[in-house]
Amino acid sequence: MIIRPDYIESIKPFMNKPLVKILAGVRRAGKSTILDMLKQELVESGVNIENIISRKYSEIEFEEINSKEMYEDLKQAIAGKGHCYLFLDELQEVFGWEKVVNTLFEGEDVDIYVTGSNSKLMSSEISTYLSGRYVLIPVYTLSFKEFLTFKNKPDIQVKEMFNEYLRYGGFPVIGISDFDTKSAYQIVEGIYAAVITRDISKRHKIRNKDLFDRVVKYIIENVGKTFSANSIVKFLKSEHRTLSVEAIYNYIKWLSEAFIIYQCQRYDLQGKSVLKTQEKYYLSDISIKYCKMGFNTKMIASMLENIVFLEMKRRRYDVYIGKNSTKEIDFVGIRRDEKVYIQVCRELPEESEREVENLKEIRDHYHKYVVSMDDFAVGNDNGIEIVHIADFLLREIW
Repeated sequence: MIIRPDYIESIKPFMNKPLVKILAGVRRAGKSTILDMLKQELVESGVNIENIISRKYSEIEFEEINSKEMYEDLKQAIAGKGHCYLFLDELQEVFGWEKVVNTLFEGEDVDIYVTGSNSKLMSSEISTYLSGRYVLIPVYTLSFKEFLTFKNKPDIQVKEMFNEYLRYGGFPVIGISDFDTKSAYQIVEGIYAAVITRDISKRHKIRNKDLFDRVVKYIIENVGKTFSANSIVKFLKSEHRTLSVEAIYNYIKWLSEAFIIYQCQRYDLQGKSVLKTQEKYYLSDISIKYCKMGFNTKMIASMLENIVFLEMKRRRYDVYIGKNSTKEIDFVGIRRDEKVYIQVCRELPEESEREVENLKEIRDHYHKYVVSMDDFAVGNDNGIEIVHIADFLLREIW
């Protein structure tokens, strides 16, 4: 087991506090492993292993369990043991689980940690029962820094390793292994299929699976590009298929809830407001695009954007596309009273004038970056830092 210390450190302040700790993210992002790390931390700190109760509700022994059976099982497991720690994995598999967690939280001497692969189940339902008494910890696939740790190849240059990260993505099962690209994409295809089938198609009773798959493919093809539900309707009409705008909005919503995609809205830098139109979408891991479409160098520009977007999310930024009059900034990151502006491109100097000029028009003191894969394009242009993406991702502070 390779430790992911950033997650452990983000959870530690809440341990043994009256809050339910919720780890949420796409399937196979490493949530279960993070629970294992926490157990190890507890045992090393002197907690009796018998006081740590673990349940993995995605396993076959819990396939038909209902909320009442879940409660009785956990109640029996903690009986007579004093303060216990509950590690409840993939809870969305049990209907009514939030009532069980709330009852145990209020009535028993327990510290509760749960994981889930659906944001709807981890937010709206539980907020009814645990309003103000839970903390949500998003879990993402491997950052580039974590990927280097998992690969453990100190003899290979960082920029070479970034090329590998760009081609393979960040699912931990890929990072910890030495698969060839075909095998790696097959594994990601399996993860993707499980989410699409189990977390979306079955849960929402999608009847026309072929049409749903075509919409999903369209969204994946257009990662990092502006599109709307209406544009998808027009595209489907060109293929002699029909689907309502409402159905497409539902598909996008369900994909977001299952952490396949993340929405990135536009932010008006002059009016300082979030705009409701012309949003973009990014994948929870770039390898999802490769497993459906294969790897192609024409994809690199949008995948670099995707990588930077995810890194900003990991660092707890609210991430937006910046609109500054007629100019667009790839990303504006807002975190409390901090901001950061980032332009992403594949190569410089051909693209440098547009990228730098867009940033120069922003008249404030916050950090501004142009990030690329160009080995020779580094430096500072009137306060705008130009940096290689591998170095940028490994910086502790932006």
